[in-house]
Amino acid sequence: MPVYLVIRQMQLIDSLLAVILVQTAFGIAGNTLILRGFFLSIPVELQDAASIDGCSTFGFFWRILLPLAKPALAAVAALTMIVSWNDLLTPLVLLNSDSLWTLPLGTMQFQGQYSSDLALTAAFVTLSALPAILFYIFAERQIVAGLTAGALKG
Repeated sequence: MPVYLVIRQMQLIDSLLAVILVQTAFGIAGNTLILRGFFLSIPVELQDAASIDGCSTFGFFWRILLPLAKPALAAVAALTMIVSWNDLLTPLVLLNSDSLWTLPLGTMQFQGQYSSDLALTAAFVTLSALPAILFYIFAERQIVAGLTAGALKG
């Protein structure tokens, strides 16, 4: 309810921007935890060596830290994409126009309309899940590498 009231106050009801803002805000906490674990595992000596070589703070971030963080950033991007792809409640509350509906909302409407034809409903659900499954198959290596990059060894 508070999220809806804030979005209504911003006059963004029935816009895709509202869905994007809410999903971004909800994803920040989990993404921060994943990236924090990764960045804590980078040794301080790496920054010391870069500063001795004349690298500025921004240069260290841009030339050293960002390339090292590619697996973690790929994991965050993949998990955010999958969560956003499957989100039903946020678009259901914020979108009124049928033309702006996301795939989960369309699937819900299709299932309600053709509930008597189970084969057609199963085919539609399978086809709607296919892009997320294919994305995960191709990004699986990056996801696992990114999630384990910040893990501590015992």
